[in-house]
Amino acid sequence: MRHLFALLKHAKAYKKEYILGPIFKVLEAIFELIIPLVIADMIDRGVNAGDSAYIYRSGALLAALSLIGFSSTLVCQFMASRAAQGTGTVLRGKLFSHIMTLSHSQLESFGAPTMISRITGDVNQVQTASAMLIRLAVRAPFLAAGAIVMSAAIDLQLSLILLFAAPLIYLSILFVTRRSRPYFRKMQRENDNMTRITRENISGARVIRAFSAQSRERERFFAAAENSDSASVRAGVISALLNPLTTVIMNAGIILLLVFGGVSVDTGRLSQGELIALLNYINQILLALIVLANIIVIFNRGDAAAERISEVLETKPEITDAEETGRGFDESAPAVRFDGVTFRYNEDAADSVPALSDISFTLPRGGTLGIIGGTGAGKSTLVSLVMRFRDVRTGGVSVMGRDVKDIQSSELREIIGYTPQKAELFSGTVRSNLLWGKPDASDEELISALKTAQALDFIMAKQGLDTRVEAGGRNFSGGQRQRLTIARAIVSKPPIIILDDPSSALDAATDARLRAALKNDLADSAVIIVSQRVASVRNCDNILVLDGGKDKGQGSHGELYRKSPIYREICDSQNAAGEVAV
Repeated sequence: MRHLFALLKHAKAYKKEYILGPIFKVLEAIFELIIPLVIADMIDRGVNAGDSAYIYRSGALLAALSLIGFSSTLVCQFMASRAAQGTGTVLRGKLFSHIMTLSHSQLESFGAPTMISRITGDVNQVQTASAMLIRLAVRAPFLAAGAIVMSAAIDLQLSLILLFAAPLIYLSILFVTRRSRPYFRKMQRENDNMTRITRENISGARVIRAFSAQSRERERFFAAAENSDSASVRAGVISALLNPLTTVIMNAGIILLLVFGGVSVDTGRLSQGELIALLNYINQILLALIVLANIIVIFNRGDAAAERISEVLETKPEITDAEETGRGFDESAPAVRFDGVTFRYNEDAADSVPALSDISFTLPRGGTLGIIGGTGAGKSTLVSLVMRFRDVRTGGVSVMGRDVKDIQSSELREIIGYTPQKAELFSGTVRSNLLWGKPDASDEELISALKTAQALDFIMAKQGLDTRVEAGGRNFSGGQRQRLTIARAIVSKPPIIILDDPSSALDAATDARLRAALKNDLADSAVIIVSQRVASVRNCDNILVLDGGKDKGQGSHGELYRKSPIYREICDSQNAAGEVAV
């Protein structure tokens, strides 16, 4: 249970609840332990003696003890609910915040489905375990131990029967715990796999249908579901053994107690009330151990979930934010500069192939840089280094005269407007999406950005800036989403603008109007345009040709067409396809 208890250190704000809750539950258990003694006394001195008044007084005492115990239970339940829900909220917040600090490669190594599973399902398991920790984890063993002590106080010899049963029950719990834990882990892994497959099938539904792959995907899902079901059944079967085992052991103890207790009553060594009290105590022990057995199962699940949560929280971010220095930017320095940059996605692997090899270029303020190359050439990788989504170990990347590693992420985001390769919009309105680029932007600034991005017409044809945006922007076409993300990137008119394949979903005429508007409206901004289309980059001041992560030439369109075979081949192929590239 070490992972679960270690994780609860994050719930320090609920320390009071974690302390007071069990205390009130112990109080309730104390009153419950007193009740059999009151019943025994009522039988011996009231029922057997025919004393009605004594019976009524004992009944009133029982009612008072029950009421006080019930009140203590209510307080404990409130504390448990407050602490468990609070712990879940804290853990989700910490998980979400920590996930936001992880690099792209770290997020990819975990995968989106498992992250979602950990922040939802796993936290729910920890919440349940936390509630049980307060409500029952202290009460059950205290009640069992207290019942054994009270039994020994009544008759030491007969209480030895309970002491004999205790180690057998402990061994049963130990067996179930050790055997079921691996299956709970496997079950959660397979649940992650099902989440991943489901997510892929929802997001890629059109592609799956286009290739008639529904049957294959259904088989993949059913295979994962069967694996999860198999692990769940095995864990359930093993866990289900606990209750019968403890019941058999305790029932055997009850039989022995009745046999030897009956003899003791006949010989006068034990009263009828005391025998009934012993039976009540053995029933209390039985119920407490059954509860304890169920808690162990819940704790097993909670501990496995806590281990997965801790794995994320203990992952140190590969990219740490720079300390605030108060240092400004060098106004005379280039907007972006690469000096001999070599980058590998797995730097520690000896056989890792560089995604970028010895890349150097300079982008002056107000200049334009086009980056062109085929799929997998390293274009988006290069952009991710400028944005510091990933860090380089060989060479240097500087922005406005400062190494990107020395710039705080908030500063870097303020001076760079970025359009990702895949247009991402968020549920809300057009206004709320554009305000990501500049939170205090006026409506006039938002409309100006939409106009530059060639998005004003179709937005004004709807509800303007209040047009609803569904999750992922699915109520817009691909080209419309692309233009809205461009508007978001340029609304603050940042010194540097990065457009990663901005026109892949645009027709040639719209692309041309967009490039002209960017040149006119953002003349002071340095612009990096990443594209596979020559038409998108041909008017850039400098064009960098990438192939296999290597620099295959730099220069203007005309210079590259003359001296770079790869660039000329790209131009000729696009000319043949009907695009005017030369």
